[in-house]
Amino acid sequence: MPSKRRLRWAALPLGVAAAVALAGCTATELNGYLPGFVEGEPAATNQTERVSSLWVNSWIVLLAVGVITWGLMAWAAIAYRRRKGQTGLPVQMRYNMPIEIFYTVVPLILVLGMFFFTARDQSEIEAKWDDPDVEITAIAKQWAWDFQYDGEEEDNSDAVWTMGIQAQPAADGTIDQSQLPTLVLPVDQKVTIDLQSRDVIHSFWIIDFLYKKDMYIGKDNSWSFIPTRVGEYAGKCAELCGEYHSMMLFNVKVVEQDEYDAYLQSLEEEGNTGDITDAYDRLSNYPGTTAPTSEEGEE
Repeated sequence: MPSKRRLRWAALPLGVAAAVALAGCTATELNGYLPGFVEGEPAATNQTERVSSLWVNSWIVLLAVGVITWGLMAWAAIAYRRRKGQTGLPVQMRYNMPIEIFYTVVPLILVLGMFFFTARDQSEIEAKWDDPDVEITAIAKQWAWDFQYDGEEEDNSDAVWTMGIQAQPAADGTIDQSQLPTLVLPVDQKVTIDLQSRDVIHSFWIIDFLYKKDMYIGKDNSWSFIPTRVGEYAGKCAELCGEYHSMMLFNVKVVEQDEYDAYLQSLEEEGNTGDITDAYDRLSNYPGTTAPTSEEGEE
């Protein structure tokens, strides 16, 4: 039997080789080929790496369990195969307490361990800022998005907003990104997005942020995070919500604070002020006006 010292010396080159191989990986490869990572730049949000770590480590554990299980299955199939000249059933084994304890305890440890890490990370991700720097209301509707940038007044009289329409594909299937609703966020600021629905169940999903939340009638959700990388990101509804679900798209722009402030000022100058629900109801109910919903795109 080889000594422990020999085993350590055998493991050393394997560890060095693994470290060298991992050092050559890109940010995308190290994070399980998930979106939200760019080489040499921070992750998209303060929570993106947490989600990625849970994903990658879960797969490593599951892959190790799979390799061991497949190996044992292959060994049993080969070691206990029917030999030439043998007939009938092999000797039947009835009880093996060590093995039964092993295949009961190990899966239980794996399930409890994965539950613990998932619950821990979910608790951190779901934590809401007590005093966010920016609070935004995202409203889903068939099949577009409205965004309200809430102010300091309780009645939202100082809020500004935009109303969107669903994506309008051209004859060749391409979509003009400039026509999509756009959510603008300031980089490195505490953001809370309050999520509401006007009609059916929708799901708010910014793909590179690696997180999504459902939106219900009568039950508002919220999501708190810090955008940490300036750039443009794609968003969509992740819940089948009707005929034009695939056209329920939006853009996200993470910008510097001065550009964010200028954007809010431009909305105010356009007259998009006050509570967006009041504006939506007014545009929907008064003759000669229509709320800019997806129906406009269907005409």
